[in-house]
Amino acid sequence: MYDHKNKVYHFVGIKGSGMSSLALLLHQKGFKVQGSDVEKYFFTQRELEKENIKMFPFGEENITDDLVIIAGNAFPDNHIEIKTALKKGLPVIRYHKFLGDFIQNFTSIAVTGSHGKTSTTGMLAHVLSGILPTSYLIGDGTGFGDPDAKSFAFEACEYRRHFLAYSPDYAIMTNIDFDHPDYYESIDDVYDAFQNFGSQVKKGIVAFGDDEYLRKLDVEVPVYYYGTTTEDDFQARNVERTTTGSNFEVYYHDEKIGDFTVPAFGLHNVMNALGVIAITYLEKLDMAKVATELKTFNGVKRRFSEKIVNDMIVVDDYAHHPAEIQATIDAARQKYPNKEIIAVFQPHTFTRTIALLDDFAKSLDLADQVYLCDIFGSAREDAGTVKIEDLGDKISKGGNVVNVDNLSPLLDYHDAVMIFMGAGDVQKFEQAYEKLLTSTRKNTM
Repeated sequence: MYDHKNKVYHFVGIKGSGMSSLALLLHQKGFKVQGSDVEKYFFTQRELEKENIKMFPFGEENITDDLVIIAGNAFPDNHIEIKTALKKGLPVIRYHKFLGDFIQNFTSIAVTGSHGKTSTTGMLAHVLSGILPTSYLIGDGTGFGDPDAKSFAFEACEYRRHFLAYSPDYAIMTNIDFDHPDYYESIDDVYDAFQNFGSQVKKGIVAFGDDEYLRKLDVEVPVYYYGTTTEDDFQARNVERTTTGSNFEVYYHDEKIGDFTVPAFGLHNVMNALGVIAITYLEKLDMAKVATELKTFNGVKRRFSEKIVNDMIVVDDYAHHPAEIQATIDAARQKYPNKEIIAVFQPHTFTRTIALLDDFAKSLDLADQVYLCDIFGSAREDAGTVKIEDLGDKISKGGNVVNVDNLSPLLDYHDAVMIFMGAGDVQKFEQAYEKLLTSTRKNTM
């Protein structure tokens, strides 16, 4: 661990999901923390503001001689603040490198996978911290540093192979899917990254058994598979999905280890819970306590976050990959089986949109009606050869394009579920819709 107790950690890009989580964690552990970012509002900054952590607009004047720089992965070495710090001879440590060293002080559990990382990390952090002192980093911008922590739960992102900076005690692997086509060349390239990461895990891997690529893992530590079949080490049996959540029994091989309830929706959340239960079982925690903690898990930010606005259920979700869209619509069907489901989707990055165009259309068609927002380019790319209309042409359940200044087509629906999905700024569409709904419709609830 870095010996910087008397220094100030300055986060370049502090509003990033991982960066804001780490800033919160270090602050709560007693370190001095500040950071900089663009002035645009991000939902991650709310927790930083609550803790009175100083945030500045980017500028070389922020870089003073007493700082240790933690640099967000999105910012190159020629960024004005990083360049200034390097010129001054200050320590500049990349986020993933810092975290890789930091976790060595704890029993560390990394959660990785193409989808489900944030929800599973949130669930793991909730359960562990209810039973023993635990620090955690969740990809929704949530971080917590327990001064007495023995365990550390964190989200490990596969993008650009950043997770290869980590050698955790355990890893939960939720799935391997083709994503980040701006970096990965193929599904085999993604598998290669996960295989390399798996070879760095020290005690054991808990992996989703239905995933054909995870079944190919060839590592020295034990791999425990979870799922619903007899080929899985940890099995969920007698799954009952209701409008209040899911109930199920868990067996380790043929030994029943408990009855569990998770107040979350969609079969994917049963699987997420099963991965968490497997880790706690391997660490010999009390299964009755684990069951109690699972019952009070309220989810994470921007994962099926819902509210009632007049006569509509409005859902905000980070889903930006076809598998995630499918899971979100499945969750809505479970909780609201008798309501119409309308999807409003903003694709994230041109490379992902063109690479997965047919899969996006297939997943979105699981909704009753679909509306699209223009493609969000991201900092990495601001143009591409694919247009939003190309996706709309492949969707049979509508696929009309809406813009933030004219969302009136969405007013055609009553007593239904309106799901806004995307990893860009789809929330501005949601907020505009809520404002329109409130001003044009009397409260009928």
